Amino acid sequence: MKEILDIYPRVKGVQVLNDMGDYMFSQYAGRWIPDSNARRRAILGRLSSWAPFSNSSPVEGVTKAIQRFYASDKRISLYVFGDDFSGGLMQDVIDTVRRKNKGGRQGSRVRIHTVGFPVLLTQPAAGRNAARFAALMRRLAEENNGSFVGLSSLR
Repeated sequence: MKEILDIYPRVKGVQVLNDMGDYMFSQYAGRWIPDSNARRRAILGRLSSWAPFSNSSPVEGVTKAIQRFYASDKRISLYVFGDDFSGGLMQDVIDTVRRKNKGGRQGSRVRIHTVGFPVLLTQPAAGRNAARFAALMRRLAEENNGSFVGLSSLR
């Protein structure tokens, strides 16, 4: 996340939601978090200590982010980070996001960039869900004018 923030040294606003679309900074619910060095440190601190229970599906968070923050006069990018997709059919997620994100510039309302962590690839039982996550994220990024980065190590 630090590297993503560093790519954009100045933004008009940022927001952080979990996979279910809940605000990780409730004091900024429904609005942009003003960009500052202090806010960036707070975001990194919150994410480093976050220990979520997750349904391992990004669809709720992605669709809520699109619905809450899309504005036709703004360029919005969404970043999805994760390592696991144990939800139902990947095509259902793709179809849902396609419906919510169609229209706007270049065929989609917001750009969706995705990052896959390799944490579960080393665990045989969970490796399948990590591979499913990578396949799903690659497809979401491709269909929504974004990029997919699959990390090969945690270093």
